[in-house]
Amino acid sequence: MTNTSDGAARAVYIVTDIEADGPDPGPNSMISLASVARDEEGRDLGTFTINFATLEGAAPDPGTMDWWSGHPFEWQQATEAPVEPGAAIRAWADWALSHAGTPVFVSHPVSFDGAWIDYYLQRFMARRLFIRPRDPGIFHGTGIDIPSMVMAATGWSYLDCKREKYPREWFGGHQHTHHALQDVLGYAHLFGLLRRGEIRAGVTPIAA
Repeated sequence: MTNTSDGAARAVYIVTDIEADGPDPGPNSMISLASVARDEEGRDLGTFTINFATLEGAAPDPGTMDWWSGHPFEWQQATEAPVEPGAAIRAWADWALSHAGTPVFVSHPVSFDGAWIDYYLQRFMARRLFIRPRDPGIFHGTGIDIPSMVMAATGWSYLDCKREKYPREWFGGHQHTHHALQDVLGYAHLFGLLRRGEIRAGVTPIAA
C-alpha cells in the first residue's frame, strides 16, 4: 500500500469492462477487456486494453453469438489480434498493479465483470480478484459496484440503476457500443461524477 506524506492511504481505481462470447466463465470465453486507472483526485493514470483468444475446451454460447451477429463491427474490434488467455490476464494484472497506491476494482456491475476477471486470475495465475480467507487477492476489498453508487446518489430503486436509464451526459460523450475501451471510458466518467458528488437526488430515470 502506498501512503501520502501525511500518512493517508491512497487508492487507485481500476475501472474495468469486459466482453465475452457467452454468460459463463469457463464454458464460455472472455474476448476483450479494457480498464481505466484513476487516482483519488480523478486524474487519468492510463488505459489498458487487450483481446483474448478463446479458452481451451470452451465454446461460444449460441444466444450470445446471435446477439453479436447484429454487431459485426464491434465483434471485429473485440476479436482482432487475440492474445493467449494466460498471457493476456497476466499482462492486465501487471498493469493494474503497476500504479502507486492500493488497487480497487470498479465496474458496472461488479457481479459480471468481476466474475470473469476472478475466473481468469484463478485459472492462469492461482490468484483471486478480491482478498478471501487463505486466498491471495490482488485488489482491496470487494470492489465498487457503480449501480450501487447510482442508487445511493440518486435515491432511485436499484431496479432503475441500469445503463439504459441513465442520462447520456453521465457518460461524457462516450457512447456504449460494446467496444470494451469505449464503454469503460464512459463508465469511468460516470464514476468520476459520482465520486465528486455531481450526481444527486432529483434526476429522473429515463423511461425504458
